[in-house]
Amino acid sequence: MRGTLYTIGISVSGIVLGSLLGLIIAMCNMSRLWFLKYPVQGYIHFFRGTPLMLQILIVHFGVVYSILGTTNAIVAAITALALNAAAYTAEIFRAGIQSIDKGQSEAAYSLGMKKWQVMRYVVLPQATKRMIPAFGNEFIVLIKDSSLVAVIAAPELMYWAKAANAQYTRVWEPYLTAACIYLALTYSLHKLLQYIERKM
Repeated sequence: MRGTLYTIGISVSGIVLGSLLGLIIAMCNMSRLWFLKYPVQGYIHFFRGTPLMLQILIVHFGVVYSILGTTNAIVAAITALALNAAAYTAEIFRAGIQSIDKGQSEAAYSLGMKKWQVMRYVVLPQATKRMIPAFGNEFIVLIKDSSLVAVIAAPELMYWAKAANAQYTRVWEPYLTAACIYLALTYSLHKLLQYIERKM
């Protein structure tokens, strides 16, 4: 149960931070300024093109250790998941924003709106409805991928399942229990997103 709470905390933190960073990256990626566009494209290609486990190890033993002077599994887990999620959510934001007809923006500009107002009040509200299914898939994948942070000894669900397996030399009970808990978490999120989609 303690591991489940850590899994929820790490996953939610990764989702929230990754989505905020992903929106910023998407805006830079759609910019006409090359010094904004090309670096974030490189960022997206790197995090989508390398294994998440490798990213977790680099963040844990490289980035976090360099900044804090020591390793911190929870900080590294949240950071790695957020950076990875940002690359995927950035592409979801970009696709959703670009799917809105340009006539919507032109009509808003003709009413005297500024660029940030057009994005805030016209484009994003419409794009959000179209992005919910894709975000749902990404969030569910992130919850499952949080099990990978067990390799850096973050005390989440999979870590304790492995610990129980080692301590009691039992295989079925801890791993099937973990599987059921992951299934409950992802199914609950799936139903929540379905509810939000219907409401919108």
